Amino acid sequence: MTEGLRERKKRETRRHISDTAIGLFAERGFEHVTIAEVAAAAGVSANTVYNYFETKENLVLPPDQASAQRLADMVRDRRPGEGAVPAVLRTLREEVRRRDRRLGLTDGFGRVFVMMRAAPTLTARLEDLGRQMTDALTAVLAEETDTGPADPLPRVVAWQVGALHELVYTEIGRRTAAGEDPRTIAAAVLDILDTAEDLLGGRILTYAIREEPRCSE
Repeated sequence: MTEGLRERKKRETRRHISDTAIGLFAERGFEHVTIAEVAAAAGVSANTVYNYFETKENLVLPPDQASAQRLADMVRDRRPGEGAVPAVLRTLREEVRRRDRRLGLTDGFGRVFVMMRAAPTLTARLEDLGRQMTDALTAVLAEETDTGPADPLPRVVAWQVGALHELVYTEIGRRTAAGEDPRTIAAAVLDILDTAEDLLGGRILTYAIREEPRCSE
C-alpha cells in the first residue's frame, strides 16, 4: 500500500523529533534535557512531542523499534525447515549486512550508547526489555513445541538467544564508542554470530524446526 501524504508527514515529524531529542540527550545527558527543550529545538509544541511519544524514554527507545516481541517475531517468521535459533541468527545477519538503524550501525551511535548507559531510567528500561524479550520468546518456543510449563528447555534456549542478542548490541556500542566505523563493526558482529553458531550444539540448532508444507496428492 502506497504511503499517503499525511502518513509520510507524520513519520517525518516523528523522526525529526526523535533525532533532535537524541542529539540533545547525547550532548547534555538524558536527565538534563526537558521535553520543553526538545520541543523548542524541534520547532514543535510540547503537546506535539507527547502526541508522538508518550514518555521521555520512548524518544530513545520507541516501542515500535524496541519491541518485547522482537526475538519471538523472528521465530514466528522462520522459514519451513528452519529451526528457531538459526532463524534468529539469519535475521540478525541480515540486519547487520544492511546496517539496520535499530542495531545502531550508524555514525554517532557511540555517543548515544554512552548516554543510554549513563541514564538509570534508560538502563532499567533496557534490562526490563531484555527480560520481556526472553519471556516472549520462551512462550513462543513452548507453544510451538507443545512443551509443558515444567520443561525448562524453552527457557534455557530463550536465555541463550537473549544473551547473544544482548552481546550483539553491547559489541556494537563498545566498538562505536571506540571510534570504529560501521563497516568494521558489522564485520566483527558477523564474526561473533558465526562463532556463536559454531559453539552451539546440534540440539539447539535443530530445536523447534518449522515443518515443511505437505504436498497435497
